[in-house]
Amino acid sequence: MDRVTFDKVVSDQLSRSELLLTSKGHEYAEKAEADTAVDRLEHFKKAAVLQGETTEQATFGMLAKHLVSIADMVGARKAYPQEAWDEKITDSINYLLILRAVVAEGRIA
Repeated sequence: MDRVTFDKVVSDQLSRSELLLTSKGHEYAEKAEADTAVDRLEHFKKAAVLQGETTEQATFGMLAKHLVSIADMVGARKAYPQEAWDEKITDSINYLLILRAVVAEGRIA
């Protein structure tokens, strides 16, 4: 793959990840809107409490589900539609970004 094509793949992926993450605020915290002070990590913290884990561990558990799904796709050695790859890869990247936010918050608190 040449550099221009690679750069486009990366740019498209980053845009897809950002759009999905910023538009799903309501799914990650009740009443989350762009102009409110609602904790965007609220659901991850609640999941941690329910599972008796740290927020980092709970978030990683959610990421692991997506990584297992990707591993299954890779191992199946069959063709999947691009949309399936995009969904799984985007979700994985986004859970890593959420984990990054969780870790950053822990260092600030």
